[in-house]
Amino acid sequence: MTQNVSSAVPTGLSPEPQAEREANHSSVSPSASVGTPSAGRLIGIDLARGLAVFGMYSAHVGPDVTVGGPVGFLLETARGRSSALFAVLAGFSLILITGRPRPRTGRAGRQAVARIVIRAVVLMVLGYALTALGTGVEVILSFYGLLFLAALPLHRLRARTLALVAAAEALVLPQVLYVLRKSMEEGNWADAVIAGDPLARITGTRGVVELLFTGEYPALTWMPFLLAGMAVAKLDLTGPGVRSRLALAGGALALLGYGGSWLALRLVPHALSVIAHATGSGSASSAWWSDTVGEPGSRIPPAWLLVAAPHSQTTFSILGNTGVALVVLAVCLTVVGTMPRLTRLARPVSVVGMTALTAYVLHIVALWLFTDVWEVPAIEDDTMAALPVLLAFIVAATLLAAAWTRRFRRGPLEHVLHVATRPARHVP
Repeated sequence: MTQNVSSAVPTGLSPEPQAEREANHSSVSPSASVGTPSAGRLIGIDLARGLAVFGMYSAHVGPDVTVGGPVGFLLETARGRSSALFAVLAGFSLILITGRPRPRTGRAGRQAVARIVIRAVVLMVLGYALTALGTGVEVILSFYGLLFLAALPLHRLRARTLALVAAAEALVLPQVLYVLRKSMEEGNWADAVIAGDPLARITGTRGVVELLFTGEYPALTWMPFLLAGMAVAKLDLTGPGVRSRLALAGGALALLGYGGSWLALRLVPHALSVIAHATGSGSASSAWWSDTVGEPGSRIPPAWLLVAAPHSQTTFSILGNTGVALVVLAVCLTVVGTMPRLTRLARPVSVVGMTALTAYVLHIVALWLFTDVWEVPAIEDDTMAALPVLLAFIVAATLLAAAWTRRFRRGPLEHVLHVATRPARHVP
């Protein structure tokens, strides 16, 4: 089975039903009482989250994008962009819990903050437990836990302010990360930090250095995604033209990110050849949108800042991936808000989104069982032979989610998170 490390994962931060009911109700499916998961949920968010789950599965167990054709194109489109969509949705969920459109104050506000903190800690513990299984998947839950803690102090900001902060971080932080990574190559300060980091000793990882700088999802450059989702959650998504403007803004960001990278790679002398040499690939022509170009070795050239490949941690990549996430979110909210028949047809995807954390954890456990416990022979991921495996994962997740949500309003692990946050009720 393929286990691509550049993949999406769920937020693990599905908002409380009460928080969702206090959100803007016209974002809820008009047919919520006749076949949608729950009348109090923002079904458009569940639909987007479910699509991201399937995108994640395609990266982990589907064919490699090199199979080409329509299947290869769809797989390549989902790769990397699903994780960005989940991060945006995580920011949206954070605002739902802390209060939308206005943040909760007083005791209710302090309890909401406590719930977020507890959830973040649980996600970090769960993330490191899944990493210990050794499946080869870059588990993002621990990174998300840190991101929630980092973004939490900003939850009271207005939508415009959050958007401006997200834009500023997208423009600045990738360059900061590049400088820091270069300094790690030339010095040993990171090793000194890791040696004294209790998190690194307990988890057997690079600890905080990995979470912030060197991991597949460094918090330093993934914060803009969360802040973008927080800004969207502050909007009145039922206002005249708001969803259309959201889609247009997303399209503009995607054009600026991917188009800007395509242009820069061709205008800057020798940029393409330098990147091709650094990644060991024959050509870097796809680096403006695809990760098939590969990753640079131990020494990252400055030209790498011009690419927009998923997980490249560049400004162009953040802008492009955020734009795609906003377009998907706008489309899902529009479908749910105006197309009840299509909403009912999309219910299987929505219920997977309702149980996204469970779907994510179970698929990693399944990979561990297949490869390490049962020693099922791996399928070469550069052939279409992996496509039935991907379809099996999607069907299994859909059937399990549909069966579970007919009886329960939360997924199994979502319920665990809910129970874990009960001590927040005692915050004075």
